[in-house]
Amino acid sequence: MSTDNASHPVEPKIITDFAELYQSLNKDNLHRLSEVYSDDVEFIDSSHQLQGISNLTDYFEGLYSNLEYCRFDIKYIQSDSSGHAFLTWQMDFAHPKLSGGKNITVDGATDLRFEEKITYHRDFIDMGQMLYEHIPVLGSVIRFIKKKAIS
Repeated sequence: MSTDNASHPVEPKIITDFAELYQSLNKDNLHRLSEVYSDDVEFIDSSHQLQGISNLTDYFEGLYSNLEYCRFDIKYIQSDSSGHAFLTWQMDFAHPKLSGGKNITVDGATDLRFEEKITYHRDFIDMGQMLYEHIPVLGSVIRFIKKKAIS
């Protein structure tokens, strides 16, 4: 985990706790989400918008139950004194129905708002990199389009 030490020598404890939790998160310790999220947390990602820690925990239980593994590597953290943090990360995971169960690596970013605990969490992720490119036929089409867009 790296942080921007020039502007913030020490990140708020809730943010370091969040980063440490995510880097060790697995299907057996999802109950620990309540250690960093408020009871009424708002969570948004590319496919869901949820309110409340119980809904978030249920959502993660569903996600993790279908994965062979999922690991996060927090690459960068920037926070300010107003209770706002931004993180970039890399996620490695394997799903038996995607890419033949092989490792998939996805880059992402998270926008957090916090007080004593995190009250708002929004993930920004390339759904093509995470999902669409690994679905037979559709993946070939998306890779073709990306290649054409670059050239």
